[in-house]
Amino acid sequence: MSDYLDHPVFSLLRDVASEAKVACFVVGGYVRDRIMGRDFKNDIDVVVVGSGIDFATQVGIRLGVKVAVYKNFGTASLRYGELQLEFVGARKESYRADSRKPIVEGGSLADDQNRRDFTINAMALSLNTADFGKLLDPFDGRTDIQHRIIRTPLHPNETFSDDPLRMMRAIRFATQLNFKIDVLAVKAISTNKERIKIISRERVIDELNKIVWSPKPSIGFKYLFDVGLLGLVFPAMANLQGVEVIDGKGHKDNFYHTLEVLDNVAELSDDLWLRWAAIMHDIAKPATKRFDKRHGWTFHGHEDKGARMVPKLFGELKLPLNEKMRFVQKMVALHLRPIVLAQDTVTDSAVRRLLFEAGDDIDSLMMLCHADVTTKNEYKKKKYRQNFELVKQKLKDVEERDQIRNWQPPVTGQDVMDAFGLRPGKMVGMIKNAIREAILDGEIPNSVDEAYRFMLAKGKELGLKVDAQDETR
Repeated sequence: MSDYLDHPVFSLLRDVASEAKVACFVVGGYVRDRIMGRDFKNDIDVVVVGSGIDFATQVGIRLGVKVAVYKNFGTASLRYGELQLEFVGARKESYRADSRKPIVEGGSLADDQNRRDFTINAMALSLNTADFGKLLDPFDGRTDIQHRIIRTPLHPNETFSDDPLRMMRAIRFATQLNFKIDVLAVKAISTNKERIKIISRERVIDELNKIVWSPKPSIGFKYLFDVGLLGLVFPAMANLQGVEVIDGKGHKDNFYHTLEVLDNVAELSDDLWLRWAAIMHDIAKPATKRFDKRHGWTFHGHEDKGARMVPKLFGELKLPLNEKMRFVQKMVALHLRPIVLAQDTVTDSAVRRLLFEAGDDIDSLMMLCHADVTTKNEYKKKKYRQNFELVKQKLKDVEERDQIRNWQPPVTGQDVMDAFGLRPGKMVGMIKNAIREAILDGEIPNSVDEAYRFMLAKGKELGLKVDAQDETR
């Protein structure tokens, strides 16, 4: 398999290893991806039987590049062209029950492969002169790739108990690669799930985001739910699952509906935050669920309550509390609006208001709403999506005519104060709001002159005196 080591840097590593009289190997994701025929990342992990730092230093001298050394971890790294090389000495690890931080000591390549998370990541390619390019695959990871299975080198109870983050990683790899997780490993994750609590939320959300960003995220969320991890790391989402039936009337399972919407969005966009909006769009349905004999099940106000829940949920998950969160919050708050428009006669006023509230995010909102149509009734689905096309055309027509997207008031608060001799206060806000409503309702065009005339008339109506010069403007 020397053709997998065709980059000149591998020959240089072989020469340095020969001169230093140490054994070294490429391990992990690079080997896996080359065997799978996937586009590989430019991160290359090199294991040295000896000091990874000393070896990296010698390589850095030969390449004329700076080496970053991390003595506490016994690792070093360097950048060479487009490649990022990471060096570590072969080691074996043991763990305490209350921590995922291992007790580390030097070891052989076999020790190092034993400590790897999965068989598909435990394969190594030799960088040694005697067997350059030879695949060392003690756990038959190549066969697991062929069978599309995630399996652990050691017994999965040991692998997951030692480092509970590997439970999330198993599900993440299964989702990214569309593999199955070995039955014994699934059982071990379920058995060890509580140990995820010793992992930092930041590490958990990093793996969760990689699941969300996968081609078909539902694969991972189904695993997370089935093994009980979802209820520990994201209980609000797990609470969506289930169907309640009263008087023979049941509602849809909002967990599996959410996964359908998420997969639909994933087919349309690689925007991580639009995918999070899909996850959150019905998050308040358990809290707003009501039943009455006349209407059956309702979830009135779930979009507003859901939007209010987003900051707290982002905080708990250690997701960013910035414009990304506000985008998701906006999507959740508005996600029903285009659906309602698609059901009713679409008025210019309703479209203006939607454009005003959604701003530049209107296209993302329409994408989310398109994805939210998951009915199995093909006639209904076709009708909804045809109506969505009408709404999209109406949005385009109104925007071209009225320029409401990211609307700025044509008359400012200062204009109002100058015209009526007012100081900042409630009256100024009332007049500005009246102008905005008149434009959104189509009573007046979105222009400075029309808005100014309306402002003067509104002021007179409220008993304000108008400067003669303003009146003739």
